[in-house]
Amino acid sequence: MQKIRLTKIFNFEAAHALLGYHGKCRHIHGHSYQLHVTVIGKPLDDETSSVKGMVMDFSHLKDIVKEHIIEVFDHALVLNKKTPLGGLDRESETFKKLIHVEYQPTSENLLIDFAERISKLLPDYVKLHSLRLQETVTSFAEWFAEDN
Repeated sequence: MQKIRLTKIFNFEAAHALLGYHGKCRHIHGHSYQLHVTVIGKPLDDETSSVKGMVMDFSHLKDIVKEHIIEVFDHALVLNKKTPLGGLDRESETFKKLIHVEYQPTSENLLIDFAERISKLLPDYVKLHSLRLQETVTSFAEWFAEDN
């Protein structure tokens, strides 16, 4: 049986700042991100399965990505854990969704993080093929399993 790729597209809003960067992105700013998640596999040929003929139910992929990526990062401020916060009141409601990551929160590094999170949650018979994270209308980064 031939392999098929399925893609589901997600949207989320998030802010970040790049620690040590000399351009404008050193300041806190936000993006309307669009994440394309593509999986690859063979359509199931199991007569007893409710998903016979599918590589994966789109709703199952949606549930995985929504729970482990979108709900985590949507409307969050993502900062490298080394970013000095000064007198910022981290207990205030404004900063309840502050995410400290071990990396510079660029689109490239977010993709690496997302790929690790999603890959381990997919059924054994489906593999993550690629991710595309669109940061602006004209700028995006891509991750491909075959490259890694």
